[in-house]
Amino acid sequence: METVIIIVAGVLVTVATYLLLSKNLIRVILGTAILTHAVHLHLMAMGGFKGESVPIISDKHTTYVDALPQALILTSIVISFAVTAFFLVLAYQVYKRTNTDDLSKLRGYRHE
Repeated sequence: METVIIIVAGVLVTVATYLLLSKNLIRVILGTAILTHAVHLHLMAMGGFKGESVPIISDKHTTYVDALPQALILTSIVISFAVTAFFLVLAYQVYKRTNTDDLSKLRGYRHE
C-alpha cells in the first residue's frame, strides 16, 4: 500500500510541476496547493503503521505508530491552507487592478 501512495505522490509532484510552469496565475496557485498535498502523502507513507489494528485498543501489540509525521502533516495542512488563501486573495487583487492573470504580461506592468 505504501508503494501506491508513493506513486500517487510522484504523479501529484509531476502535475504540480506542470502547473507551476504555466503562465496563468491561478494555475500556479493550484500547482503549489497540489505540491503541498504530494508532500502530505509522502510524509504519511514515511510514517506508516504496518500492523493490523491500532495499538491503543489492546495491550498485546508491540509496535506503535510514530506520532511525529501526523503532527507534521496536520501543521502543514493548516499552513498550506492559509498560504493558498493568501495567494488567492493576492491573485484576485492583481486581476482587479491589471485585468490580466497572465504572468508574462504582469512582468512588465508598472502601476501609475
